[in-house]
Amino acid sequence: MAEAKQPQATGVAGRAPRVPGPIERPLSPHLQIYRPQMTSVSSILTRITGNGVIVAVVLAVWWLLAAATSDSYFAVADAVVTSWFGDIVFTAALWAIWYHFLAGLRHLYFNSGHGLAVPVAERLGWACIIGSVILTVITVLLVQ
Repeated sequence: MAEAKQPQATGVAGRAPRVPGPIERPLSPHLQIYRPQMTSVSSILTRITGNGVIVAVVLAVWWLLAAATSDSYFAVADAVVTSWFGDIVFTAALWAIWYHFLAGLRHLYFNSGHGLAVPVAERLGWACIIGSVILTVITVLLVQ
């Protein structure tokens, strides 16, 4: 007697279902091989600067709450805020604010349908970085 042939199961579009095994697709390039593009660097910087501004705001709010609480508590907070650590945090936050502002303008320009070509996007990315450094230096010089 001949064995009965079992019907073969079909998956999507009549194909046989995939048997679990090694994935056969290209892998992302290794970090030592991958060359970051300006668009990815500026995107990551925008996220980092947004978080950096949050850190500075928390420090400033702590200082203000300390001023409203007591003289001794304010003395501690003021010592931290006016120390070299506070200077570094607030100067970095100032740069982050300027960078975040310029990157936002860049993004608005992209949303209008302009500047989407790779060379233009790279130039605008560099303009955001260089412009934010220049504006930070100008602001620090004006405030001192």
